[in-house]
Amino acid sequence: MSLLVLEKGSLHYGDRVIFEDADLHIAAGDRLGVIGPNGSGKSSLLRVLSGRVALDAGRIRASKGVRVAFLTQDLEEGDDCLLSEFVMSGVPGRDDLEALVSRLEQEIGEASAAEDIERTMEIAEQLSDAHEQLAAVETDYSPYQARSILKGLGYAETDWDRPMSEFSGGWRMRAVLAGLLFQRPEVLLLDEPTNHLDMPSVAWLSGFMKTLPSAVVLISHDREFLNEQVNRVASFEPEGLRDYQGNYDKYLVARAEEEEILVNRAKNVAREREKAEKFISRFRAQASKAKSVQSRVKALEKMESVEVLQSNKTMKIQFPPVKRTGDVAIHGEGLSKSYGDLEVFKDVEVMVRRGQRIGIIGPNGAGKTTLLRVLADEISANAGTVELGYHVKLGYFAQHHADKLDPTRTVYDEVYGHSEDAGMTRVRTILGALLFQGDDVDKSVSVLSGGERARVALAKLLVDPGNVMLLDEPTNHLDLASTEALAEALTQFEGTLLFVSHNRAFIRTLATHIWNVEDGRVEVYPGTLDEYMTAARARLSSSSDSTGSSGSAGSSGGAGPSGSAGPSASAAVEESSGDRRERKRRQRRWEQEGATLKSKVAKMEQQVAELEKEQAARSKSLEDPDVYSDDSRRYPLIDALQVGQKQLEETTAQWMALQEKLEAWEASKP
Repeated sequence: MSLLVLEKGSLHYGDRVIFEDADLHIAAGDRLGVIGPNGSGKSSLLRVLSGRVALDAGRIRASKGVRVAFLTQDLEEGDDCLLSEFVMSGVPGRDDLEALVSRLEQEIGEASAAEDIERTMEIAEQLSDAHEQLAAVETDYSPYQARSILKGLGYAETDWDRPMSEFSGGWRMRAVLAGLLFQRPEVLLLDEPTNHLDMPSVAWLSGFMKTLPSAVVLISHDREFLNEQVNRVASFEPEGLRDYQGNYDKYLVARAEEEEILVNRAKNVAREREKAEKFISRFRAQASKAKSVQSRVKALEKMESVEVLQSNKTMKIQFPPVKRTGDVAIHGEGLSKSYGDLEVFKDVEVMVRRGQRIGIIGPNGAGKTTLLRVLADEISANAGTVELGYHVKLGYFAQHHADKLDPTRTVYDEVYGHSEDAGMTRVRTILGALLFQGDDVDKSVSVLSGGERARVALAKLLVDPGNVMLLDEPTNHLDLASTEALAEALTQFEGTLLFVSHNRAFIRTLATHIWNVEDGRVEVYPGTLDEYMTAARARLSSSSDSTGSSGSAGSSGGAGPSGSAGPSASAAVEESSGDRRERKRRQRRWEQEGATLKSKVAKMEQQVAELEKEQAARSKSLEDPDVYSDDSRRYPLIDALQVGQKQLEETTAQWMALQEKLEAWEASKP
């Protein structure tokens, strides 16, 4: 059943068309990801679905009783109440029930005073029902649940009874998100819900949302989060709003297949057209061929015109060559930073070496941004020193980059004024690569969207990146395609990179080292994010498994009562022979396990090869114009292609998992 339906919807802002004749159905259980370039209309679509923006044409239909909740990117001012009260204030129906209970209590008092027994009994029955309903609501929406959500989003217990006014904008946005999750509406619209979350909170949110009964419409630039959450994708494409089944990765596959099929069809049609035109041109003057020529002319007139899909424009980022630094790029020693009584970190030592790409992770408020600002000389530490290495030139991208832009300048002037060495041509080239074209460069910074301001800040960095770049949440406000373009460009950057991010895919793409900032210290890990997470889980596991082991180990050592140093020689011989038997048993088990794994891997490889062969045959069939023009043959083939792709992905994943087990088996040789 459809909960929310957009029918033939059109939205314009002045002369600009946001979407035209768009259709969208949201049913129970749907998890819809909305994607598209910055400025394409993603947030506008959510505002339309929430009822906050009216359509220019078409309509929105909602099923009776459906509650729609909307998390916007803009913080709305509200009453200054306690955090826990704010989250629980949106419990559906509770205010009406409390008002009903209050009214009935007043009425029963009046009826009792008037000695109207019949009326008193009638109201008492209604009051009892109202109390039962209110108790059910309190059970379904308990303070425990609200506080559990707040804890998951990173709030401490001491925060629950703090006034909302004491929190920063980012933490107030978390509170709004907590309130919406607590309400459990039938339709939940989320516009960039991870923007103000750290990695632990993103991980918690991802797990919690999978338990929500709500239909979800989600905008996110975090590829992994999007893949985890959605089973459909609504994409703003050049040809309009399109609907695809599956998560974001499956959308990319489907879109690529769609484009390939259309390109092949266009080539086939072009070949047929060329052959017909050559025949007509060659035999037009021959009377004996007049009938054949006329037939070709009619066929040419009826021949379809195939339009190839257009791709959305994406940023094309390329960092210029940079000067080589010394081996040590930055050395921070004895660093401490406090704000009043709040100690952020103390006596920290960090070293950044040439060529490293360091991802900084940790909970919000732990000091990631503060540490980066100290290293960038944006703020001063209370103690300690920061030394830059030989030939080091810093480039810094602030998390709140909008604060670094001059709102009175144009886009061009803001970027051109950032570097004395950058010429007009280079600045315009960079702005064009970041999708500022034509009159866009003359726009005032003050009228730009969040995504556009992020691109201006990136343009300033590209004009003069330095050879050691410090980036604080550089993907905030960038769309998915721009985020991936930035990550790809940074992999080619010749200098050194130190960055804060909560975007797991971004960190995985870039980081060769991890700094975890937590509890006033910096844990330095020489490896990737996945390697760090594996090591962290292993530490937790070993610390929990080690309980009680020391006692048994200690009881077997030391001299015996007679003063002998240990077991007798015969006991040692018996012990060693037992060890040999155990080693042989372990060897046999290891070999049997390997044989089983190798057999499974071989079978799975065969299945993958067969599925790939079947997919190739289906794709080839779809390239045939006769097949593609026949609905009875095309649609079953497309369905089979989609099902086959899912089977191929699942089988490939199973094969890779088995391959990893086989590699682990080889490494565990006894």
